[in-house]
Amino acid sequence: MNIWIDADACPKAIKAVLFKAAERRQIALTLIANQYIPTPRSKVIRSIQVAQGFDEADNAIVARVSAGDLVITADIPLAADVVAKGGEALNPRGLHYTKENIRDYLQRRNRSEELRSTGVLLNGPAALDKKDVQTFANALDRILTKASSSGINS
Repeated sequence: MNIWIDADACPKAIKAVLFKAAERRQIALTLIANQYIPTPRSKVIRSIQVAQGFDEADNAIVARVSAGDLVITADIPLAADVVAKGGEALNPRGLHYTKENIRDYLQRRNRSEELRSTGVLLNGPAALDKKDVQTFANALDRILTKASSSGINS
């Protein structure tokens, strides 16, 4: 298992949780972004900077992800691509995207995009808080524990 982070918009608190988990479990973790993202010194954590441009980071993640990998992203279309390749996706708020629920989340996202474009819906999600970070950490732990018990962490 590899963990891939859509790092351009990933909150610092979530990256901190991921860095600790990767070190503790010795799981390869890669941040992919359009800009330089600093990482702690580690044998299992690295950062890849891709070209500027719409969906460059997303495309780089999809090109690298394999079945059984985990992608951290708030981007639902990216999550759908990951799930289609047999990976798993986890939102920074702890929402686990699976093949059973991704279609519903894509439809909701598309509906929200339409409402935003017409001016009916004006604001996005609330700021990330401590409860969100804890929810994320718990969801991450469940996914990593399940992968470890099924031998996927190698």
